[in-house]
Amino acid sequence: MPRTRAKADTNQSKIVKVLRAVGATVTSTHQLGKGFPDIVVGYKGHNYLLEIKDGDKPPSQRKLTADEQEWHDKWRGTVKIVNNETEALTAIGAK
Repeated sequence: MPRTRAKADTNQSKIVKVLRAVGATVTSTHQLGKGFPDIVVGYKGHNYLLEIKDGDKPPSQRKLTADEQEWHDKWRGTVKIVNNETEALTAIGAK
């Protein structure tokens, strides 16, 4: 049975902090589960869906879960996977 509620990655708070420091608004959505991305970011009039993976873990442990992969496959918009603060800033065009 698929997991319905997800836990935050260990680096999520650091990523959220650096995004807010550049003026982005961030809503944490990891608790929605069912494959939905971890955070929604608003920056300079645009919205971004970011899936956070822990860049300190080996690549095999950073893969999308089955629920995440299904959600990503069905989504008709843009969602980006980020592993650290620098990738998050790049994903929203702040770096």
